[in-house]
Amino acid sequence: MIVTISREFGSGGRELGKRLSDVLEIPCYDKEIIQMIAEKQGFDEQYVSHVSEKNLQAAYPLTIGRRFTMAPHPVAKQAVAIAVEQQKIIENFAKQGDYIIIGRCADVILKDDSPFNIFVYADMDTKLKRCMERGPKGEDLSSTELERKIREVDRERTKHREFYTGAKGNIRSNYHLCINTSDIEIKKIVPVVAEYIKIWFQIRS
Repeated sequence: MIVTISREFGSGGRELGKRLSDVLEIPCYDKEIIQMIAEKQGFDEQYVSHVSEKNLQAAYPLTIGRRFTMAPHPVAKQAVAIAVEQQKIIENFAKQGDYIIIGRCADVILKDDSPFNIFVYADMDTKLKRCMERGPKGEDLSSTELERKIREVDRERTKHREFYTGAKGNIRSNYHLCINTSDIEIKKIVPVVAEYIKIWFQIRS
């Protein structure tokens, strides 16, 4: 059982993944991947986090499902090393058993492993509320500044995904389940989502 969760910034995708992990009793990987890459490559975790969801098309050529080709330009080498390591880690997870993975185009990287793919989204008011409630300490952004940040992160994620998949944006038909978390407490929908996932894998087995 492999579950991937793609999400809009502030939609609650990370919370959904962690709660599903508890109910399904399988690991959930998110920032742990950043830590693994940083440790393996000797990079700062914040730098890895920044690079891992950026649009890297200008830095190097890449085709998902094949090995990366190292770009000759020195500025691109670190970005390439991070992307290479991330893909290796995600592919290796699939050999170790059941798990949930959040973001990182895992649904594309793992397509041959037939994962259950979820996309989580929400309206802007809900995303603003979640970000304000759960933002890092010391981040004192106005609602206008926060909305700008949300749109920027979503835009970068979309560009990143377009580069990885060759598709324009997050096409709903690429996912098995799309969840609108507007005005919904994540914890209340987790049992239903978990049951849906179980049924899906039972039908395929």
